[in-house]
Amino acid sequence: MNLRPDQLPALLDRPLAPLWLLHGNEPLLVLEAADTIRAAARRQGFEERETLVVGQGFKWDALTLAAGNMSLFGGAKLIDLRIPTGKPGRDGGEALQRYVASLPMQTLTLITLPELDWQARKTGWFKAVSEAGNSLEFNAPERERLPEWIGRRLALQKQTASADALAFIADHVEGNLLAAHQEILKLGLLHPEGALTLDQVQDAVLNVARYDIDKLRQAVVEGDPARCARLLEGLKGEGAAPPLVLWALANETRSLANLSAGRDAGQPLPALFKAERIFDPRRQQAVGRALGRLGQGTLRAALMHAARIDRMIKGLVPGDVWDEFLQLALRLAQRP
Repeated sequence: MNLRPDQLPALLDRPLAPLWLLHGNEPLLVLEAADTIRAAARRQGFEERETLVVGQGFKWDALTLAAGNMSLFGGAKLIDLRIPTGKPGRDGGEALQRYVASLPMQTLTLITLPELDWQARKTGWFKAVSEAGNSLEFNAPERERLPEWIGRRLALQKQTASADALAFIADHVEGNLLAAHQEILKLGLLHPEGALTLDQVQDAVLNVARYDIDKLRQAVVEGDPARCARLLEGLKGEGAAPPLVLWALANETRSLANLSAGRDAGQPLPALFKAERIFDPRRQQAVGRALGRLGQGTLRAALMHAARIDRMIKGLVPGDVWDEFLQLALRLAQRP
């Protein structure tokens, strides 16, 4: 059964289901959820815990043996199965399907996975595990919701902050939710309960943002020029390879150009999205909005701009590569 993360607290006050599957793109949230389930299991009498980490050379017989071995204390047992790669392989997939088809008595099984792509979600083992137990997906909050998430975390330690202060924290921890969690805890140690001022937040919060190429592509598609500039500055400061940055911008431009040409030729967007391998509904919506503000002429000019940057990187023409990246990103992020 697929559940929402906000349903988890209520489920922990009831007798626990025998099987839990946790996955998502944010390790902090998956780890916290696993911790709460393990704590609830201890309260409900699961006195022994056996941890299995699937790595190179892992023998799936270990899962069967763990389920067959009774608790040393005669009570219920927790099997903590971790698959860091999210890919159990053919043998592992078959073992998981056999396991969930006949779950052991007096045993709670907790399976944790990283973010899964659409192909992994269609596998037989993932469907079998999801249907046999409670499945929860924990993803990082979207950028526009990050200040709200930070505000809720501050509220847990009985602190509040203004919208400006929350936005400041969000800007400085973007893409690094674990760092955001640490900065929030630090504010709780440095300042008493109550309202935090912008000055207090600015003095305490470090710039721990993690800039990556995918976020730059997202900012371009969503038409956020300020974020494009900030991400490019961060990538430059972190020593990102210019060819990789160019690949991301050019690939995004080429995809938008193909979608624009297909739409103008009368092809339905769902089919075009499938051809471009765009399956995420949120990304489809963002790309659809981008197509509404970027015409074919703009996209063709952007592709020519990307080709000029490529020659610049190769030393064939003079210029400042990072300044050109900014100009290209702003061209794509422009609004009517």
